[in-house]
Amino acid sequence: MPRTIIATDRAPKAIGPYCQAVLRRGPRESTLYCAGQIALDPETMEIVPGDIRAHTDRVMRNIEGVLAAAGMTFADVVRTTIYLVDLADFAAMNEVYGSRFAGAPPPRSTVQVAGLPRGSRVEIEVLAVHEAKARRTKPKAARGKRPGRASAARPRPR
Repeated sequence: MPRTIIATDRAPKAIGPYCQAVLRRGPRESTLYCAGQIALDPETMEIVPGDIRAHTDRVMRNIEGVLAAAGMTFADVVRTTIYLVDLADFAAMNEVYGSRFAGAPPPRSTVQVAGLPRGSRVEIEVLAVHEAKARRTKPKAARGKRPGRASAARPRPR
């Protein structure tokens, strides 16, 4: 499967030796592997001021930018991992996070960590899958054959 590096100005540039995301395109679906996003403003490359709600909102907007650069939306997200500096922020983070998903949100893990880069209070990484539109073609085995006819040669009588 071809591999494409995703880079967009709608999310912060990498602050280390990694890329924002990698897109793998297959015949039936494309899979996007996103690096974790923290509460960096992509214009200033500074952590946004405010509480966990402000941090989570910035993180979700960063993720939205990466998804859009790959031709995807939050509807394509199939898995997330959330890292919180303080699990006491869980409920407030959940309100902002959950507002981005229409319908059932994807499965996720949430983990408390000792710290995150640049003082962010939250980091979220996502895995997204976008199904290709189905082409209407006949299966290979059915092409050129009429229904109900055996294709095996019949033995000749002796």
